[in-house]
Amino acid sequence: MISINKRKWGITKKSLIGIIVFTLLMNILMCICGSFIFDKVIQRIYNERGYVVANIIIEHIDHNKIAEYADTWEADEYYYDMVDYLKYIQACSNAAYIYIGVPYEDHTIKYIYDSGSTIGFVDPIAAPFDEIWEAYTNGVRPKSYLVRHSQYGFLTSSCLPVRDSSGKVVALLFVDTNMEIIYSTLNTFILNMSIIGFILMVAFCITNWRLLSKSLINPLMLIRDNLQSFAANTSVEDTLLESIRTNDEMEDLARAVTNMERDIVAYIDNIETITTERERIGAELNVATRIQADMLPSKFPAFPDRHEFDIYATMSPAKEVGGDFYDFFLVDDDHLALVMADVAGKGVPAALFMVISKTLIKNRTLMGGELSPAKILYDVNNQLCEGNESDMFVTAWLAIIELSTGKGIVTNAGHEHPAIRRAGGEYELSVYKHSPAIATMEGISFGEHEFLLHPGDSIFVYTDGVPEATTFDNVLYGTDRLISALNKEPDAAPEKLLKNVTDSISSFVMKAPQFDDITMLGFTYHGK
Repeated sequence: MISINKRKWGITKKSLIGIIVFTLLMNILMCICGSFIFDKVIQRIYNERGYVVANIIIEHIDHNKIAEYADTWEADEYYYDMVDYLKYIQACSNAAYIYIGVPYEDHTIKYIYDSGSTIGFVDPIAAPFDEIWEAYTNGVRPKSYLVRHSQYGFLTSSCLPVRDSSGKVVALLFVDTNMEIIYSTLNTFILNMSIIGFILMVAFCITNWRLLSKSLINPLMLIRDNLQSFAANTSVEDTLLESIRTNDEMEDLARAVTNMERDIVAYIDNIETITTERERIGAELNVATRIQADMLPSKFPAFPDRHEFDIYATMSPAKEVGGDFYDFFLVDDDHLALVMADVAGKGVPAALFMVISKTLIKNRTLMGGELSPAKILYDVNNQLCEGNESDMFVTAWLAIIELSTGKGIVTNAGHEHPAIRRAGGEYELSVYKHSPAIATMEGISFGEHEFLLHPGDSIFVYTDGVPEATTFDNVLYGTDRLISALNKEPDAAPEKLLKNVTDSISSFVMKAPQFDDITMLGFTYHGK
């Protein structure tokens, strides 16, 4: 029994120890942060005070005489008057040292005036040389504190350039302050903060211990006992927590726990069925994702025996399955069909319509006869309109290219403008009038136009998920950024080209969620 009491601590003791440790850590952290901030402030104050003294001196000394001393290194009557003046200022300002000197690139300084040496005395520079040299060569005041340990002590310097009447920097004026003065002030501040913090900590601990015992710990024990009982038998409700009447958040918690237990008892009967159903739907969606991915050409190089062209494509759905699709296939030995399409909508309905559309376009193209994209889409449109009760539609870009000559015919049914690059040039959008989207109305005609590819020419087609990729601030990626990404390496192979665009989109949207499917296809014609 004695060992149990020693081993098990009550929540009151733990809470009190937690409060003491927390407040002690906060007190230490407050002292550390305060001392750090105060250290910067006090350094800045003393440094600025040094600049005040330096500016007073600058206003009262003859700069041209300083230039003369920097040239001759010989003292005269004015020099000794200046020495008396600087010693007076040093005594009145409580500065550690005041001196005027000329720095040299060998990291030494030659003193025009120094209270502990004669004119022309040379000494190594202990302070950061680069900032002192910049102050001398460019005539600018150093940006940081010139703090250093040297044979003269632990000091911080205020430094100003001295210019002659022509504006040339002839020397540097230094006003040094002992860092011991700064740290003495800092230590006094830390001591005062520690005493005040300790007093507040004691008062805080006592007050919170009493409040916790009355308002928190006892109700928590009651809630704990209730939850242990409920965990042992989740099918039984009780009213034990109704005895908590603290008129604060603890009472709200007790009421919430009671309601939660009631809801769990009601929900537990259906949880197994719901979990099983979710697992079934998830498994089916995974299968659908694989099926859709398998329907799109994904092995590259796609035609390793054909050297007339290079092709690469990718599709990234916004959900498990998407409505975008691409396709490319040989109609015969000399004709290649390229397809890029986007079904309106997302998810499973769009994916089902995508499967039908892709199958119809490919089957109709391979039926033979006249290789006319307009006629192919005309027939596919009529087939899709039959029984289209959901009013879904497809934007599509279909091109058929004669590989031996580079001649091509294309139809754009409401799809994005492709980007074209001529050999040696850059990508540009090919803007022309579109036909209506597929499955919008039965019997509509589609326009087509011819084009000619020369060896080295390239085509980039995509769905609207590319220019409409959006940041958290609802800024669209747009076609201008797309063209810039394409022209980062305009002569890159299609695979590298698509990677450049993908990287550009990722850098633009950062971690913003993907709202639409992103599909791209790159094609380069090499010729026979």
